[in-house]
Amino acid sequence: MDSHGQDEQRVVWTVVGTDIGPLLLAATGGGLLNVVFHATDAVRDQALGRLAARRGAEPVEAPDSPLLAEAIRQLKAYFAGERRVFELPLDWSLISGFNRQVLRELESGVPYGAVVGYGDLAGRVGQPRAAQAVGVAMGANPLPVVVPCHRVVESDGGIGGFGGGLETKRKLLALEGVLPEPLF
Repeated sequence: MDSHGQDEQRVVWTVVGTDIGPLLLAATGGGLLNVVFHATDAVRDQALGRLAARRGAEPVEAPDSPLLAEAIRQLKAYFAGERRVFELPLDWSLISGFNRQVLRELESGVPYGAVVGYGDLAGRVGQPRAAQAVGVAMGANPLPVVVPCHRVVESDGGIGGFGGGLETKRKLLALEGVLPEPLF
């Protein structure tokens, strides 16, 4: 493998503070690879171990890496209310099949400030009876916030589940104007 191929495969990471707590960001030469909520030391170490196992090499901490710079800038702008659309290259290699199909539709088809039901999203990918499978895809999303699984809700108006916790989902939906800000 040439050095360019090695750069494409190398995983760099950092942890950034946000309004919803610390996020671990990991990227390759192909784009943003992983976003992990609540990146305390224990969560961070577990996530990095999973990435190492999946990728066959230890991720390298590199907070100043150009591979992460634009993702950091855009996430800060999003949380400041200055960005509504992420324009980042994404490395989809951690997800495949139906889950990837659903997440790509979510990313491109559910804009800032909008929500979609699990069943509606299933219908958009040609599987109208696969609402539960859409829920599984949301739980497997390696790129939350950027690929906005927080925008997927229950058809009866319920908020639905969320891998980052329901309070995090509420905060993200409030930031986007879908829910009122909590009173306390």
